[in-house]
Amino acid sequence: MIREAVPADETRLGAIQSAALDDTWPELLAVAIDGAPHVLVADEGQGPVAYTLTVPDHPVAYVAEVAVAPAMQGQGHGTALLSALLDRLREQGFETVRLTARADDERVRSFYDGFGFTVADDLPEHYDDGGDGVLLVRPL
Repeated sequence: MIREAVPADETRLGAIQSAALDDTWPELLAVAIDGAPHVLVADEGQGPVAYTLTVPDHPVAYVAEVAVAPAMQGQGHGTALLSALLDRLREQGFETVRLTARADDERVRSFYDGFGFTVADDLPEHYDDGGDGVLLVRPL
């Protein structure tokens, strides 16, 4: 089930964030659960197993985080979640979706390629550890 995040999800989402992402921003997640930015979760009935965190700047939406609990990766949760997010953004009148990814992370890049994202810009030394990133863009 895909649903909006609620305050009771914060602890679980923080744990997913810490376990699944190299670069975390817990403060943004905490703020987003109560409003804009927007958090959408995949919930199998026992609580969230994945989430997206999106910062709306109409007509562009920036997907700041997509995270799936490591034990749940490879089971389609990220695909279902991103599909639902793109549908919702389209329904809300957004025209473009943007996100950043590590330039050398082929698995993540392949995931977004499958949704039609393309490289709009290279982001040298974008990450705190000096890693390069890419800006990916997709029209809705």
